Amino acid sequence: MSEQTTPERLKDHIAAQLQQARERSEGLTLDILDDDELTRQHSPLMSPLVWDLAHVGNYEEQWLVRAAAGQRALRPDIDVIYDAFENPRAERVHLPLLSPGEARAYNAAVRARVLDSLERARFEGGPPLLNGGFVYGMVIQHEHQHDETMLATHQLRRGAPALPDPPPPAPASAGRPAGEEVLIEAGPFTMGTDDPWAYDNERPAHTVHLPAYLIDTVPVSNARYLEFMADGGYDERRWWSDAGWEWRTRSGKRAPAFWHRDPGGWLRRRFGRIEPVPPEEPVQHVCFHEAQAYAAWAGKRLPTEAEWEKAARYDPASGTTRRFPWGEEEPSPRHANLGQRLLRPAPAKSLPAGASPAGVHQLVGDVWEWTSTPFRAYPGFRVFPYSEYSEVFFGSEYRVLRGGSWATHPGMARATFRNWDFPIRRQIFAGFRCARDAEPV
Repeated sequence: MSEQTTPERLKDHIAAQLQQARERSEGLTLDILDDDELTRQHSPLMSPLVWDLAHVGNYEEQWLVRAAAGQRALRPDIDVIYDAFENPRAERVHLPLLSPGEARAYNAAVRARVLDSLERARFEGGPPLLNGGFVYGMVIQHEHQHDETMLATHQLRRGAPALPDPPPPAPASAGRPAGEEVLIEAGPFTMGTDDPWAYDNERPAHTVHLPAYLIDTVPVSNARYLEFMADGGYDERRWWSDAGWEWRTRSGKRAPAFWHRDPGGWLRRRFGRIEPVPPEEPVQHVCFHEAQAYAAWAGKRLPTEAEWEKAARYDPASGTTRRFPWGEEEPSPRHANLGQRLLRPAPAKSLPAGASPAGVHQLVGDVWEWTSTPFRAYPGFRVFPYSEYSEVFFGSEYRVLRGGSWATHPGMARATFRNWDFPIRRQIFAGFRCARDAEPV
């Protein structure tokens, strides 16, 4: 929404986005799975799907009913059950969770109160939580983040396919990258944002100076990753960091998650379907250590977070920093593969309309991209509105991922959005691209 948007239009936009998020959540749970599937724990890495469903309602109640509207709690007795910090994922199945039917009714009761109070909400001149509708945007994005988490649970789920699977688009026949990598010239750019709905870890906008570097024009494809595997990449100690080699040795992994070898080649399991690994798609379900080892094998490295963002946002012709790689226009299917439109990455070198001014493609959507940067605060960071979203995770234990995946909602696709996870995580929809230092002139 633009800065000139009227309060009435903003309220209509918020109501529509809340409804869209709830339809998506129920489309991943109540609409397609029975109670047994919803209450079962499909992997110790993930919550039962019904926990996520009621959690988004409880989060909405705490922030939009209690904090924003100042109303009494509907169900204070369940707060501790749906507190993500109190209950590790592997233990949530043992909690006295709301049943699927109870979760639906609870979420509907919360939403009714939210929509009623939204009519009276004031977005300017009040508490910071309401300025620009921030708290509503936070709740909407939170639900979509859990929808992506639920998709990861679906991928780990065994059994017959439950999700519709649209066919992928063909690779673009025109507008493809001219080469495998492009030069990003040395100089400053504006990193971060002051966007009204941005999270605290994206703020504030600040100037970063970078030396020249080269970055891949597209994410690493399955075909390229198979070359690394065929060359013994998983067995060659020199490509791996100490932590990476320890993970590789302990885990015994020799391929991306959900892949297995067949006499006819490599296959993958994708949402209950077994299929040949598509060579043109960006590789996904690889951890940070695998991405780092591939980059070393290729004679490159992973980009830093700042390098990724400059390649995605900086326009050297105007010296300005964009909201999206293609400009200020909201994401559409011609720009990026987002919002669960496909259940897979689009083929590498497709979607040329989404390229950045530097000629870097598919920076938004398809796969989250690992960077080499630990998750830390920007200079001038301030907690808002609670430390458990960002601050408690700052440190060297996590690595930053950028760009979103095919499962990420377009409303979170701004090129400043920061994701983070442990370097060993593979159930997330993550891949990578490589970078390298520019040769001295």
